[in-house]
Amino acid sequence: MPPIAANLTLLFTELPFLERFAAARAAGFRGVEFLFPYAWPPAEVKAALDDNGLVPVLFNLPAGDWDAGERGLAGLPGREAAFRDGLERALDYAEALGCPRLHAMAGIPGAAVDPERARVTLIDNLGHAAERAAARGRVLTLEPINSRLDMPGYLIDTPARALSVIQAVGEPSLRLQYDLYHARVMGEDLDASLAQCLPWIEHVQFADCPGRHQPGTGSLPLAALLARLDALGYRGWASAEYHPRGPTADSLAWLANLGGDSESLSVNGKGETH
Repeated sequence: MPPIAANLTLLFTELPFLERFAAARAAGFRGVEFLFPYAWPPAEVKAALDDNGLVPVLFNLPAGDWDAGERGLAGLPGREAAFRDGLERALDYAEALGCPRLHAMAGIPGAAVDPERARVTLIDNLGHAAERAAARGRVLTLEPINSRLDMPGYLIDTPARALSVIQAVGEPSLRLQYDLYHARVMGEDLDASLAQCLPWIEHVQFADCPGRHQPGTGSLPLAALLARLDALGYRGWASAEYHPRGPTADSLAWLANLGGDSESLSVNGKGETH
């Protein structure tokens, strides 16, 4: 099975952000991701990681004005300067935290923006970002986010659209972030889609579907899908990115259905990531 990480933006929200690292460690996780660390000095986030022996797996580039409805800047014409500024800030954080990969959200251009113009903007921005990421020893990811429920109007909402952009950019440091929940919402045949996308998959995330709650609350066959990824040769992380029903600690029973707990699924016998 892929090693399992916890998304600290969605999990353990009963606690302040910097206290969630210890909670994740106590639950047996060895890897963590989060959406945006920028409200905290990098030294404080780094200390929370180190104090709990946690590996940083992924976080997002700044996504613009979230409260105003922005969900990423990479595909927004006219926001190129803000995207590039955010990229450099994210790269500085990634270097300080020792995080190997960053996610660039494509964004919601809006009905007034020509879709082809948005796509060209996305390709140009990601090309620049992938070059900068490679120069600083990082990998950049592009994630399809469903436009049916969670983010109506999101520019890249299917794996096929993401792969089209990744291939157009043509930089090896730009890879696919595959969320099983978002793909299921968009109606993907997950077995076939994972096999097709595997050469480009850098990172995997999951939540049950429908509902986006913990595994076992919906119909997503998580154990079978993770086994499928393993059989296909995937060797990256799989991050739990769901909204718990109730306290997070009470939502972790699904780990037993994967053939172990988060600790045994996060490290091999040598203490290395799988």
